[in-house]
Amino acid sequence: MTGTAEQATTTLSPDQHDALRAVLIADREATESLITRLIADLDSFTEARKDGATDDEHDPEGPTLAFERSQSTAILEQTRQHFAQIESAMLRLDEGSFGVCATCGRDIPFARLEVRPYSTQCVSCASKARR
Repeated sequence: MTGTAEQATTTLSPDQHDALRAVLIADREATESLITRLIADLDSFTEARKDGATDDEHDPEGPTLAFERSQSTAILEQTRQHFAQIESAMLRLDEGSFGVCATCGRDIPFARLEVRPYSTQCVSCASKARR
């Protein structure tokens, strides 16, 4: 398909469209659950700090609370970014622009969307962007 990204529509079949919507919905639910668990973990680190004067920097039992909190915070941020990608893909599905490369306006191959349903670029444009 040729044309600009503003006027482009995808040539995904209704079955492909529905299958990708189902994948995105499942991914969104799993991602929401992960975000909830990560927030609970961060809350537990905060509570553990309040419980006493722990010297977690010299704790022979393992990683420090500060280290674990830092890792959980980073994972939470990445998970929130992934959630935003899913939400954006769902919006494109609803608007009819899902599966269209945001850069060149051509269709994003179904095989790519099966692997990364939140992709906004075809393989060619994504490869150029990484250089």
